[in-house]
Amino acid sequence: MKKIFIDGSAGTTGLRIRDRLAGRADVSLVTLPEELRKDHAARAEALNAADVAFLCLPDAAAVEAVALLDPANDRTVVIDTSTAHRTAPGWDYGFPELPGAREKIARSRRIANPGCHASGFVALVAPLLRAGLVAPGTPLSCFSLTGYTGGGKKMIAQYEGDAAARDPLLGAPRQYGLSQAHKHLPEMVAMTGIGAAPAFCPVVADFPCGMEVTVPLFARDVGGASPEAVAAVYRAAYPETSLVRFRDAADESGFLSASAFAGRDDMEISLHGNAERMVAVARFDNLGKGASGAAIQNMNVALGLPETTGLELGA
Repeated sequence: MKKIFIDGSAGTTGLRIRDRLAGRADVSLVTLPEELRKDHAARAEALNAADVAFLCLPDAAAVEAVALLDPANDRTVVIDTSTAHRTAPGWDYGFPELPGAREKIARSRRIANPGCHASGFVALVAPLLRAGLVAPGTPLSCFSLTGYTGGGKKMIAQYEGDAAARDPLLGAPRQYGLSQAHKHLPEMVAMTGIGAAPAFCPVVADFPCGMEVTVPLFARDVGGASPEAVAAVYRAAYPETSLVRFRDAADESGFLSASAFAGRDDMEISLHGNAERMVAVARFDNLGKGASGAAIQNMNVALGLPETTGLELGA
């Protein structure tokens, strides 16, 4: 039985990981008493005793946690859900659906879990660059809707707290990352090969879980390729057996709900539009394939287990 330690188990990502692992008979959780949760010595002991350690921490704390590992420890697999190591040397990016990534993750002891917005963008853009439809210098944009649970406990309290004291502005979608310096942009560039960051418009709205990442594409952006040709690239990149799957005509009577995949750990890719203008869309759960579900998928791959073990998947 594999021993699992979640450093930062009280946060939203850590809690979802714990929930997904709770019913599994093949793992046991290493837990610390509340009074030792931030004790360096206790954390170091737990980290080094674990077969897999999930870091569900702010960036600086995640870097600190890695430093607590014994340099001679070549056994513990560390899966960092923070931004700290996503483009860092010596870390493997935890999106198994990228070519060659699954094999790297299977051998890795340092896995950087992708960001939620970045997961959708990478899933949509990387195959188009590999196929030569999008050139590395092509300027792209990305529009991303997310549920508020991705903002952590403070944001959850804002949305779910005292209704009488709630800010009325929370009732409508709110765009953020206005400075175009969002923390997911470096991995969005590095893991697609796009060459330059997209114009990125993340939006948080009044629903708890779900994510809808959209990349608009003009015909010139894909070298004049038809929608059928673009769809064929996605279909080849994401077979039916993958946790990321392409779907034709994936909508709800002409609408696409950002919460359609809430509670699930898989992702749907779809393409809409016409020969002049298309929109490529990834739908998933910001805490599922966008965070905790991806972390458990990476753990399964690293431990040589069936990839979907313990995950919540759609039909």
